[in-house]
Amino acid sequence: MTQFLHPRYWLLWSGILFLWLISLLPLRLTAFLGRGLGVILHRFAGRRAHVVRTNLELCFPDLNSSQIDELMREHFKALGQAALTIGINLFASQHRLQRLVKMRDRHYFDREIHAGKPVILLAPHFVAMEIAGLVLAPERHMLSMYQTIRNPLIDYLVRRGRSRFGGIMIERKADMRQVVKMVRAGSPFYYLPDQDPGSGDKVFAPFFGVQTAVTPGLSRFARLSKAVVIPCFTKMLPHGAGYEVIFMPALESFPTDDPVRDATQMNEVVEQGIREMPAQYFWVHRRFKSRPPGEERLY
Repeated sequence: MTQFLHPRYWLLWSGILFLWLISLLPLRLTAFLGRGLGVILHRFAGRRAHVVRTNLELCFPDLNSSQIDELMREHFKALGQAALTIGINLFASQHRLQRLVKMRDRHYFDREIHAGKPVILLAPHFVAMEIAGLVLAPERHMLSMYQTIRNPLIDYLVRRGRSRFGGIMIERKADMRQVVKMVRAGSPFYYLPDQDPGSGDKVFAPFFGVQTAVTPGLSRFARLSKAVVIPCFTKMLPHGAGYEVIFMPALESFPTDDPVRDATQMNEVVEQGIREMPAQYFWVHRRFKSRPPGEERLY
């Protein structure tokens, strides 16, 4: 920790102090300020605004230009709110998080846990995705995939924040055999599989009708660990009223011996969550970056 007292980290520490101070404010006020920040982000988003618009136009072809514009504005407001509440993710007490979070249909999760089954939580990239893992971690050691951040101070703080209630962070390049062993032993796996895998292992499956690159990791982990897969979405409630963690029934007949079929089933479930809160999906990500052979780039 002493290495982070070097002067080269002082500016970063000032930003962290700002996030901590913001996290002490009532959530309704933070949400209001964050949505204001989102208006500014939208205005200066540049190429990222193009990425968001492209994603929305591909996924919601029935919306006209004005409706796309409005959804874009709401998305950047959600991003701004999520940015200003990073301090809650990093510093909020367990008691405060429990007060802020409501659970919907949690029985889908509890039923499988009480039956002694290994569980993988399918957690898509919504802007408040970290909240569910934090709230559930104290009950049993929750595993979560993690990619090392280049800046060592940010890396330290993020790992510390995500694991402070008993969560176990697994680096993406770690030996996955240990992950499988821990899931089989009863540690739920909070797994986020819905980003473009780039040059990694992938299959193509429809996502809002668009052939989309998907990592086959979810079905692979489920097969090796003999786990049930339960969709789990985190929603920011309006006006800073808190968060809602939404559980859905376990995926049926999953996994199969067909990775494309498995990826299609996963995408269909993610679509259901997006349709409930379309502005809160992580649209700034180039979800359709990888294209099937012969198809043109979309961005």
